[in-house]
Amino acid sequence: MVSAAYAAKLMADLGAEVLKVEPPRDGDPTRRRGPFPGGVADAEKSGLFLYLNTNKRGITLDLRQPRGRELLLALAADVDVLVHNFTPPQMQAFGIDFEVLARRNPQLVLLSITPFGLNGPHRDYHATDLTLWNAGGVAYLNGGGPGGEDLPPLKAFGQQSEFQGGLNAAIAGLGALFARLRTGEGQHVSVSIQECIAAILELTFEYWPYMGLVASRLGQKPIQPLDFLECRDGWIFLCCVEEHQWQTWVDIMGNPEWAGLELFENRLTRAANWDALKLLLQEWVSDHSVDELYRAGQARRVPLAPVSTMADLLRSEHLKSRGFFAVLDHPQAGRVTCPGAPYQFAATPWTIRRPAPLLGQHNEEIYVRQLGLTPGDVAVLQERNVV
Repeated sequence: MVSAAYAAKLMADLGAEVLKVEPPRDGDPTRRRGPFPGGVADAEKSGLFLYLNTNKRGITLDLRQPRGRELLLALAADVDVLVHNFTPPQMQAFGIDFEVLARRNPQLVLLSITPFGLNGPHRDYHATDLTLWNAGGVAYLNGGGPGGEDLPPLKAFGQQSEFQGGLNAAIAGLGALFARLRTGEGQHVSVSIQECIAAILELTFEYWPYMGLVASRLGQKPIQPLDFLECRDGWIFLCCVEEHQWQTWVDIMGNPEWAGLELFENRLTRAANWDALKLLLQEWVSDHSVDELYRAGQARRVPLAPVSTMADLLRSEHLKSRGFFAVLDHPQAGRVTCPGAPYQFAATPWTIRRPAPLLGQHNEEIYVRQLGLTPGDVAVLQERNVV
């Protein structure tokens, strides 16, 4: 539901003219996902759809029908990039064939985002966000790894794997457009979401050959402190693995006697005895507030940060001062606050040019004014559920 829409959103936010193509009647599946204002489902008010499709125009088109595929070919003849997230069998069924498209438009960049890529034993597999987190390895790191054998693997909330796929696809698509400046020709770009997830596993691939360790958020880490601790009003993450950081943190705690034990002599022994040390740290931390420890650590240069809740982020004075949150005016949903762009251009600032489109909002504009159909033609296509 997310990857192609997010890739196109990133391009739209950078100034591209983007046309969202949805099935007739029910539209894109994200319209049914929400969240919805007041918890009442409404296809024009889904928070997820509104966020993913800001700055786009929108039409309806049924690619299951031959006439729908013909119209797609006509649209693709005059665009720079065609972005989709269909599996290879769906691509074949919907007529998304690069060779056919390229004959109409040799400069076209076809951007195919699929769960497992366009080749390999799993190329035809369907997948959900849950499937992809597990296929990419992150769910194992989040639970069920060493020290957590009794816990199930754990994925992040929402469609995060698809956001990763969309981000990588947008960059790859822009790279293909730069290549076109040199070659004069488009190309087919394939993005595997599984590989997008596996690519952000950080040091996990090196832990095993270098140290014989399987990385996990659970179990024993090779150095400590590097963990979450619960304050009286929230959580912090403490990362003081350098000796000078640890000594400063001990000083902040008032130099308790236990901190001088040989068990906690250096970061390796602190890791080896983390079960005992964490209990002692947790007991002290639980008597203090998040803000109190955050400011104390900041003043003494100890890496320590609050674990932000969603409410914390929405109230963040820093994010507000940077203008991160944007307010869009939508004809059905009204005024909606959503994340803005995570970057700032000095000369060409990001802006909301248009809210997410209503279902089929720009059908007449595209089919009549751009493709040259008559209003009567469009009416017939609507009766047949082609658009």
